[in-house]
This record gives sequence, C-alpha cells and structure tokens, in this order.
Amino acid sequence: MRITAQELNRATLARQLLLGRQRLGVVDAARRVVALQAQQPASPYVALWNRLAGFDPVDLDVAFADRTLVKATLMRITLHVVHADDHPAMHAAMQPTLRAARLGDPRFTVSGLRAADADVLLPDLLEFAGRPRTADEVQAWIAERLGVPPKGVWWAVRSFAPLLHAPTGGPWSFGPRPSYVAAGTPPTPGGRDTSDKYLQTLALRYLEGFGPASVADVAQFALVQRSRARDALAALADVLERLEGPDGTELFDVPGAPRPAEDTPAPPRLMAMWDSILLAYADRSRVIPPEYRKLVTRSNGDVLPTLLVDGYVAGVWRPVDGGIEATAFHRLPAETWEGLATEARSLVALLASRDPRVYRRHDRWWTTLPSAEVRVLPG
Repeated sequence: MRITAQELNRATLARQLLLGRQRLGVVDAARRVVALQAQQPASPYVALWNRLAGFDPVDLDVAFADRTLVKATLMRITLHVVHADDHPAMHAAMQPTLRAARLGDPRFTVSGLRAADADVLLPDLLEFAGRPRTADEVQAWIAERLGVPPKGVWWAVRSFAPLLHAPTGGPWSFGPRPSYVAAGTPPTPGGRDTSDKYLQTLALRYLEGFGPASVADVAQFALVQRSRARDALAALADVLERLEGPDGTELFDVPGAPRPAEDTPAPPRLMAMWDSILLAYADRSRVIPPEYRKLVTRSNGDVLPTLLVDGYVAGVWRPVDGGIEATAFHRLPAETWEGLATEARSLVALLASRDPRVYRRHDRWWTTLPSAEVRVLPG
C-alpha cells in the first residue's frame, strides 16, 4: 500500500492529537503522544495545551509531583516527559547511546575513571538519590566518595543512570537548577542484548505515536544506529504493517492506527518550543517545509516555537507586550489569521498565571528571521 506525503502529515497530526483538541486527562494524553520534549520547562505545558480541551496546567503539576509522568534524559540524549510506566523500557533501550556519548568523552575520562568504575558507583548513588538531591549535593558526594574532581563524572553518570528530574516548583514545575531523584529501578546492564529487546518496545511505542515511519525515522527519534533500528523493526515483523512512502521508502506502522484522509482539515496551532513533531523524523518535511527548516532549527540546536498552518510549519511566535507576535514566512489568508488570533487569546490566558514572557531568552533569533507578515495577536 502506498501512502502520500499529505497522508503522512495527517497521520502524525492525528496521533499527536493535533487535528482537534481531545477531552483527555494529561496522563492519558502523554501516553497517547508517547513523549513530550522537555528541555524547556514550559514546553510540555504548551504542548498539552495545544492538544487537550480544557487543559488545566495544575493537572500536569500534580502528575509530576506524584511521578505519574516523569522527566528524564532519554531519546536523542535530551529531556523528555513520559509516562512512568514507559520510562524503564525507554531508559533501557537508550543505554548504549547514553553510555557511549558520555563515558568516552574527555569530560569523564580526565577523571581517570573507567566505565566499570562508574557502574560500581551507581548503586550507592541511587541510594543517595533516594530523595531529591541538587547537582551540588551529588557532586560533593562524588568528590568525597571518589576523591576526584566530580563535575565531569556527574555530567556523565546523570545521563545514563536511572535518575529522574525532581520537581522544584516555579511556574513550570522544573526550574533552571534541577534536582534529581532515583527512578526506583536498578541500573540497566550496558549490554546490547538487553537494550535491543527494549528497543523493540520503544520502536513499537514510537510507531503508535508517530507512525508510519521508516528505519531512518526510528533511528533519528531515538538517536541509535540505523542497524539497531532495522533489527528492532525486523523483530516486530509479525505485528507491523508495511507501507510504501511517497518516495518509495519502506515504512512501518501499527495495524489499525489512525491514518486520516489527506484532505482532513488541520486547525492552526501555536506549537511549543522543541515540540516533538518537529524532531521525531529523519525526513522532517513531514511537518517542516525544507526551506523553513534552518529558520526554526537554529545553529545551536534551539527549535523555535512555531506556527502550524494546515499541518505544516508556516512561521514562529513569541510573547510580547500586548499578546503573541506571530511571524509568518509566507502570506497567510485572513481566515488563518483569525484562527491564530483565537489560539493566541487562549495561550495568553494560559501564560498569564505562569510566565507571560515564556521563551524570552531566545528572542535573539528574531533579529535574523525573514518575514512575509508580522502581526501582534492580542491576548
């Protein structure tokens, strides 16, 4: 069966709850969309506001406080919010990537420690982190325990140890100075056999939330070698459907998952910074027109908050005095601006009690952005 590029776009929007706000709780919604990018503390809140009818940010505060939803270093070695039940398998699947990215880095090796030394440290570290600990507390513990400069050791270990970010309060539950707490699961062996089994679980969950997708897409989402992604999908052959993508690429999907018609309407949205749909694919033209990719994905890795129009990135937004400033990269029809204005009023109301100038530290990027139209949409 062949699927068009537009059908791929609509499949993504359907599974990511972006074809219409759903009446779901935050926990069920997080399970449905699989993983929410969380480098910026506000982003999971804005992401769920985009997806849920009647979203109340307090519900997300509560889910973080009781650890029904957890924040941790996972796919692509970045922070994600996932359901607590998903975390162990995702963490185990990522072990080879997380360990390789840290234990061979000079910031760790300058300590004179080896990977085996880090593994010996983990059980006692997790016991120490049985309650939330700041980075300074953990580094002081490492220095006393090992007698080496702790900064590089902690930088490495915190990425692959089963640790969660503990809520610290503030407008978005997690502030700029993170605290860490043990996830309650034992360290995962670094061997490939164990992680490859869990990578199959991760690949299946990925397809549920982001499919149909290719081997390259799975590898990009998790930041694993394509050979590992290929093997994981091959092991799932009996439970997956195969499709042909618009360029002939083989795609995989979960049978029965939503694949709406390509003419299904897609409402405008003001997407969070680093929203997962902008990063989950090797071929990001599924959502980002190629000519706009470098405009919204900046040289240092920042992924700007975007305007989503008819399912595709059409510009960027930021809060300003008086409302939301929307910068469109091409001319938009009047009815689209009306839809964006409705979204802006709702977003300003969300931000008002939390952080009205969210993402303001990234304003520097706006000085170099082209624009076909710029409007301030009142709150």
